[in-house]
Amino acid sequence: MEVFKICREKYANELNASYAANRWNKKEEFVIYAGGSRSLSTLQKVVHSAAINISGPYKLLTISIKHKVSIKELAIKDLPENWNTIEGYIELREIGSKWYNSLETLVLKVPSAIISQEYNYIINTKHPLFAANIILKSAVDFVWDKRLL
Repeated sequence: MEVFKICREKYANELNASYAANRWNKKEEFVIYAGGSRSLSTLQKVVHSAAINISGPYKLLTISIKHKVSIKELAIKDLPENWNTIEGYIELREIGSKWYNSLETLVLKVPSAIISQEYNYIINTKHPLFAANIILKSAVDFVWDKRLL
């Protein structure tokens, strides 16, 4: 299975996790957010970046998740009513933190707040199966279409 992430070129040589709190993790819970498609990853980057310098170098990462890896999937029906709003972050961080600390699975599949019919994949970099099952397959130049920004 392949998932995708867009990042600045200087961060593209390895799979880096942010320590910052986001929708599905608390501060210092080291996860990688990836989209199920290149286009969703593009939208995610636009929505979550305060400013994108389109002249700066970016890379599109293709991340391979080995097929034997168990993935926990959360459906919209399993989430709080406000899951796709800023106000929903508090509850979602609790759900994500519980998953992260339980080490139940290496990957958490969640609906995208931008396009709820598509999915994002949260990868737990502290999971014991991470190094053997998550591979940076490629990092290719990504050129922004100016119409997006």
